[in-house]
Formats: sequence, structure tokens, C-alpha cells
Amino acid sequence: MGSFLVGTSSWTDKTLLESGWYPSDANTAESRLAFYASRFPLVEVDATYYGLPSEKNAALWVERTPGDFTFNVKAFSLMTQHPTKVASLPKALRETAPEDKGTVYQKDLPAPVVDEVFEVFRRALMPLHSAGKLGCILFQFPEWFTPSRANKAYVESCIERLPDYQIAVEFRLRSWMDPPERAERTLAWLSEHQLVYVCVDMPQRFRSSMPPVVAATSGDLAFMRFHGHNEENWKRKGISVAERFNYLYEEKELRAWQPRLFDLAAQTKRTHVLFNNCYRDNGVRNAAQMASLLEGM
Repeated sequence: MGSFLVGTSSWTDKTLLESGWYPSDANTAESRLAFYASRFPLVEVDATYYGLPSEKNAALWVERTPGDFTFNVKAFSLMTQHPTKVASLPKALRETAPEDKGTVYQKDLPAPVVDEVFEVFRRALMPLHSAGKLGCILFQFPEWFTPSRANKAYVESCIERLPDYQIAVEFRLRSWMDPPERAERTLAWLSEHQLVYVCVDMPQRFRSSMPPVVAATSGDLAFMRFHGHNEENWKRKGISVAERFNYLYEEKELRAWQPRLFDLAAQTKRTHVLFNNCYRDNGVRNAAQMASLLEGM
């Protein structure tokens, strides 16, 4: 059976800082990451979805964490075909965007510019990769990203653009995994390309709701993300991202996932378990509980 790494999908969320989880002397970026890394062996970098990472920051993350610490990194929004603020693009690339738009999609930019965005992202994370601290790149696709031949070809192109890195794929459209025959085809395609399928636990009554299918599609890594069940706020307008994920799992809910996670770990070398319910200290509390439950089996 493979090993487990458990952590959360953020360590700098504003509501987490306000919760009092960090001790008073952990009041800098360096000290907070050091404190987090003393409690968990894994974290997800969320900020790279909103802005491209820098090589300087990646090098600092290497310096500030233990040798066996692991970072999973979210792909930049433009790379996952989400709308992207022009201001978040590198200065040299902003002039390629239409003058009348503050937000762009991939289709709004010349293909070489998109290629350059991927290259900037790749280079910036090389310090993590070289230090053995880069787990995977999380491509979280939007709910309008359908299981079409063209979209599958796009995902495959991401492998070519980031040849050094393990890519994990999280879908937000149920039809990728429903009905069961479609799920079989999706998982077979991911396995063929050694793409990591991101298993999820999330609210289930929306078009974007992915069923809680647990499967390993890579021999090296399996990946589970817990989003909580805050159905009331999942699609509610006018609330913050943190409020959307305001959900604290009860221990009985976590225990119900134990056998499924062990089945997952039996299929691969490593299993990453991340809690994305990052409102105040919900995520860190549940991650600690789950780590204890998994160690006790």
C-alpha cells in the first residue's frame, strides 16, 4: 500500500489567519509556512491560480520547509481556460490583450502568448521540482469544459507543455463521470496518459457536482480533495470564496471515507488528501483528524 500525505488547500487564507490557529509569533510569511509545515507534510498553493508563480517564491518555499515537504500547485487560470484578468499577465504580454477587455480567455490571445504563459509557469516552479518538493500541478477545469474530443486534446497538450511535471485533473462538469459508461471512458483515457484523476467530495445537487468516484489513474499518485457540503452557499452570489467552503466535517463523515481512501492507496505509490474547506480553521482541523484516522488503520 502506498503512503498518505494529508494537508490543506491553503495556508495563508485570511480567515485562517484570523482564526487564531497560528501562534502569535507566526506573523510573517516565513514563520507561518514553517509552522504549517511542522504540522502537515503537504499543502496546495492556491495563489498561482490568480497570478503566475515566480521562481523567487518557489526557491523561498524550498528553503522554508523540511526536505520531505510537498507542494501541489494550482495551474494559472488562463491555462485551465478560465477567465483571466489582464493585469495578472506578465507585463510584456499585457499589450497582446484586446484594449477594451479587462478580462480575457485563451481564445482572446495569440497562441504564442498562451505558450509563453505555460513556459513562465514551468520555469518558475523548477526550484520546487529540482528539490523534489513538487507533487503535481492541479488543473481545475471550469464547468463549461465538456468531455469533447477537442477538450481531451487540449488536456493532452498540457502534458507536452509541462513535460517535467505530474498533471492532476479536476473536472467540474458531472458528464465527465456520469453515466457509469462515460466514467469508464474518462478514467481509461486519463490512465492512458498517466494523468491523475482528482477524486472529490462536494455538494451533489448541481450541474457542476462531480460524483464521489474514487479511482487511481496513475501508478505514482492518487489525489483526493474534500470541498465540504455547504450546499446553501455553493452557488450563492455575493459571498467570498472562503464562505463558499465554510463546512466542518464531523468525525463520522471522515471515518466513512477511511476504507475508500485505503482502497485508493492500494492502487498507487502515494495518495494526497487535501481539505479545501478553508474557512477559518475548518480545513486544518479536519486534515489533522483525517491524518490521525489514516495512521490508525
